[in-house]
Amino acid sequence: DRSDGSVFAQTTAADGTDGYYSLLVVNKESPLKSVDDVLKNAAGLRFSNGDPNSTSGFLVPGYYVFAKNNADPKKIFKNVVAANHESNALAVANRQVDVATCNNEAISRLEIAHPEKAAQIREIWRSPLIPSDPLVWRNSLPESTKKKIADFIFGYGVKGDVAHAKAILEKLQWGPFKPSTNAQLVPLRQLELFREKSKLEANAEMPAAEKAERIKKIDEALDKLSL
Repeated sequence: DRSDGSVFAQTTAADGTDGYYSLLVVNKESPLKSVDDVLKNAAGLRFSNGDPNSTSGFLVPGYYVFAKNNADPKKIFKNVVAANHESNALAVANRQVDVATCNNEAISRLEIAHPEKAAQIREIWRSPLIPSDPLVWRNSLPESTKKKIADFIFGYGVKGDVAHAKAILEKLQWGPFKPSTNAQLVPLRQLELFREKSKLEANAEMPAAEKAERIKKIDEALDKLSL
């Protein structure tokens, strides 16, 4: 939107999957079994949200779990804090909070680093697939440069010194890169626009005419992304 760049590749997980999932997790001893349980009992629950800049920790659950149920986490829970994925997982394992956002990649890392803590965590909600991290290049790069970059990226772990490359990818818990386009980000851009629209609709101090105009622009942007 701002810098004339394009998605040309994306990472894959070590098992070959090309995305990951946002989760709601609770302690394995918790009586909570579903999102409905969480929403019905929210007034007595301690909730740890993700970092506001996190797609899987904040934006995705914010849309699918809360916005779609017309619920504001800041208003419905007994107590709300925010932390990164690992901290949220540990807080649930240690019963410092009742429910938290996380993602499956963080749980996988915790199973390796602290299996005893991972064993204390239970998943009660999983999002639709979130595309894995994109690689972006500047559109104005010479085609010859783009080709060199693409040949390296798509050959990494596939051609040349495969063993060395695979060893590095394994440390990152990645598989080989795969081609992608800007279309990969459309669902996330829709989520971001929806969040912006929700904030505007909840703003009681903004003049009605200004609010209506800004919401109209967001709706137009959403319509374009739906084409």
